[in-house]
Amino acid sequence: MPRAVQQGFDAFLERLTPLQSQRDAAAKHRASVEKSIKNALTVYMFRETGSFRHGTGVRHHTDVDLLVSIAGGRPTSSDTALRWIKEALQSSFPHTTVRVSRPAVVVEFAGGDETWEIIPGFPADRKGVVVYDIPGASSGWMDTAPLEHLAYVNECNQREKTNGGAKKLARLAKAWKYYNNVPVSSFYLEMRAAQHVTSQSSFLPYWDISQLLDSLENHQLAGMNDPKHAAGRFYACSSDAKRADALSKLHTGATRASKALTATLGDKTNDAFYYYNLLFGGMFPSR
Repeated sequence: MPRAVQQGFDAFLERLTPLQSQRDAAAKHRASVEKSIKNALTVYMFRETGSFRHGTGVRHHTDVDLLVSIAGGRPTSSDTALRWIKEALQSSFPHTTVRVSRPAVVVEFAGGDETWEIIPGFPADRKGVVVYDIPGASSGWMDTAPLEHLAYVNECNQREKTNGGAKKLARLAKAWKYYNNVPVSSFYLEMRAAQHVTSQSSFLPYWDISQLLDSLENHQLAGMNDPKHAAGRFYACSSDAKRADALSKLHTGATRASKALTATLGDKTNDAFYYYNLLFGGMFPSR
């Protein structure tokens, strides 16, 4: 029997969820990554952040983000901290690609099938909240409060009437990004998705993905204030060129999502599936 649109999204969200085997494979590398850095630097602690930790990752597109809390004074240049991490990892993994992609040093295990992003951070206590100075998107430093941001996503996700909608919507937004090569921050999309859900009385994926993309286009991927008031603003893109590319693809995505929603509400299910497949780069389930 042909799928309804909601059933299509249910199947899609299941496909997007990372497999336990991927989580297990990543866990095997954590000890060697930590040992590599500890051999070169004095470390207070390691903290896993990002999609794996937040439960918002997309299968085959989820990096493991590891924040390294480094002891000692913060260097003047964030390039120096990135170089420390890169050199430590290159020493331990000479046959593995290790590269800088701000704010992290990226390690591509298994030819890139398993990717780690190692972020150097320097802790500071601000109003009782642990904040880290990490490399900025293009230069300099910016601050982040990973525990506060994880708490925000979880709080939004636990809203009774939206039934886990924050993380589901974040996963859909990231799928749109990955399947269309949109150069926008996954963290930015996650925080925007969580924020969107707080204004809704229910979660309907076909409605909310359209509304979220419309909202992102309406404010032109503007910076977002930290909803927990712990760190600075979040930005969507790391350069003007990437922002221009992202806005062009966002316009296309918002248009397709709107057409799909209109078809869904008008009971034109075949048309809806056609537009959702376009929206998600040919990866949406068939009817």
